[in-house]
Amino acid sequence: MPGVADIVSLGAAPDRAKVLCVFVHGRGQSPEEMEAAVIRRLTLCDVAFALPRAEGKSWYAARAVDPLTDATREDLAMSLDGLARAISGLRAHAPGLPLLLAGFSQGACLSLEHVCTGKELPDAVVALTGCRVGLSGDDRPASLPSGLPVYLSAGDADPWIPVQAFAEAAAELGRAGARLRCDVFPGRPHEVSDAEIAMLETVLIDLAAGRSPAMGAAR
Repeated sequence: MPGVADIVSLGAAPDRAKVLCVFVHGRGQSPEEMEAAVIRRLTLCDVAFALPRAEGKSWYAARAVDPLTDATREDLAMSLDGLARAISGLRAHAPGLPLLLAGFSQGACLSLEHVCTGKELPDAVVALTGCRVGLSGDDRPASLPSGLPVYLSAGDADPWIPVQAFAEAAAELGRAGARLRCDVFPGRPHEVSDAEIAMLETVLIDLAAGRSPAMGAAR
């Protein structure tokens, strides 16, 4: 069954960090792969990272663009509960520090589902190749707080998250009042580009400096 198997800690110790980050891996991936593909490409050193590991390398069995079923809702409930515990657990080590929730692919989708529950909210979200789980007509949580900074990206050559699903998520986030920035990268396959890494670092720098991310261009 889906859920959090364990949590990998990277970067600064929480009591010495300036910003916290929970980073959620994609389907078939691991925290170690996210460390290599994302975390090691950042230059900021004052970040305490927590990378939850999915049981069986998957947060839910269905594709994100499949209609929601009872089985998918059960999978999501278990994974979202584990993600909420990972966020609260990291915060317990450094009360008061800003926290970024980020993820790639299925991890980005799970991160969006988390903030739409309105529980254990981060200070910002970076969803790299993400969309909502299910179809727009499905009954889904819609408690995203107005003003939450969100960065959402996609690649038009990505086989897992179609641009249409990304666009529908962007429209929903916009209607909810998110401070939203969206990027579509032509020809980008299923990976994290340098521009997305730069945007992730910009958000972390803003949070570490006590600023709410403006979601402008990456510095």
